[in-house]
Amino acid sequence: YMDLQSLKMIRMEQTDNALHRSSGFPMNMKTGSVRSAHPPDGGYGWFIVLSTFLVFGLTFGVIKSFGVFFVEIHHYFATSATASSWITSISVATVHFGAPVGSALSACFGHRPVVMAGGLLSSAGLLAGSYAQSLLQLYITVGFITGFGYALTWTPTVTMLGWYFDKRRPVANAVASAGECILTFILTPSFQLMVDHFSWRGAMLILSALQLNLCLCGALLRPLSRTSKDQKKHELTNTDSQSSSKSNSLRITRYVDYTLIANHRFMVYSMFGIFAALGFFAPPLFLVPFARSKGVEEYQAASLMSISAILDLLGRVIFGWLANLRLVKTVHQLIVTVVLLGIVLLLCPLASTYTQLAVFSSGYGLVFGATVAIHITVLAEVVGVERLGSALGFFMLIRSSGGLLGPPLAGIFIDKMSNYGAGFLMAGVALLVSAFFLVVLHFMNKKETENQKTICSKNGKESRDLKNRDLEKR
Repeated sequence: YMDLQSLKMIRMEQTDNALHRSSGFPMNMKTGSVRSAHPPDGGYGWFIVLSTFLVFGLTFGVIKSFGVFFVEIHHYFATSATASSWITSISVATVHFGAPVGSALSACFGHRPVVMAGGLLSSAGLLAGSYAQSLLQLYITVGFITGFGYALTWTPTVTMLGWYFDKRRPVANAVASAGECILTFILTPSFQLMVDHFSWRGAMLILSALQLNLCLCGALLRPLSRTSKDQKKHELTNTDSQSSSKSNSLRITRYVDYTLIANHRFMVYSMFGIFAALGFFAPPLFLVPFARSKGVEEYQAASLMSISAILDLLGRVIFGWLANLRLVKTVHQLIVTVVLLGIVLLLCPLASTYTQLAVFSSGYGLVFGATVAIHITVLAEVVGVERLGSALGFFMLIRSSGGLLGPPLAGIFIDKMSNYGAGFLMAGVALLVSAFFLVVLHFMNKKETENQKTICSKNGKESRDLKNRDLEKR
């Protein structure tokens, strides 16, 4: 039997040629597989956690804080909630849709240059958006260009984090994703302050400069080191590799593992992702406008996102730690948190004062953090760590439809009912539907476990029968 630990990280993110060249990956060109070092579960990996922490904050933290800009843009262009919400939805969908592109480009050119290019692109999109004269221009600049820049930074960084951690992966994911909470807590009131002093255009210009820090995050991404023995094997295999149509096709399949489509458990989990995305991104966008519609003062309305961010952080850390203890199955924990999140959103329209909205924000943040802390860990359990890179790209691609339609669909309900609370009702129902697919996944896991036990028992029985026959012959 081959050493399972040496196979754990094979073909992570369908490992890249650039990383292969820079760090000496021993590659078998016939199979397209790459053997990586054991995850250190610490050491320089904590700098990777720091990089991922900042990437989460400067991407999804900015998206969650965009509700401050939503109010100003909605009034400036005198448009409907649906039209204004397309800015965020296009950005979210582009992040998801561009995830496989980020994986493929990092496989081709390496993680550092791709993440740094993504930082430049996201900064350029916001810079151009600050001079936009129509919503269409904002769709293109802030929505598409900045969203694509986020895709180039987020996917390679999260994948690199998976390379560096194995036993501590739930904790590492929870700590890294906490960057979204802390930056949301800081950015939401800061955006409101900047909008009051410099208008939404000036605030967006400052934000474009802040996005350049993503380039520094990319510079922190260092490939795992390899032994000199592996490097010699790498040189020997390189001499046997010749460019041909067959090797080219194998190189492409390393970037994107299309066999995931045939993985039933992965596709069920992707359906969960679609409906969850419908409910994930609408509430943060409409929370500030909803509070303002209830007569809450500007800075108090912005502080609701900060309250949510603090409890979000607490939820990620606590439930990430609980997942690391393995007291219950991670998918069971995810089912409970998703159902609770849906119930909290359904109760939101009942809030009418700042105190009630603060209570809602606290509950929403805590349960949302608990959900986000473990959903990537569940994905790794569904497909295996060695396929996490491609699976993450595919999952984000499939989930992009939910991210694209979520805010505009909530906006349609808001415009029809003239009440921002309708958007929260839509999000809550979508999350409860997504929990159904997690229940289906649970039963599929249970059935697969029973089948494996049956096969193991049959193999054990056959081996015992063979031993008995050998003894009889003797």
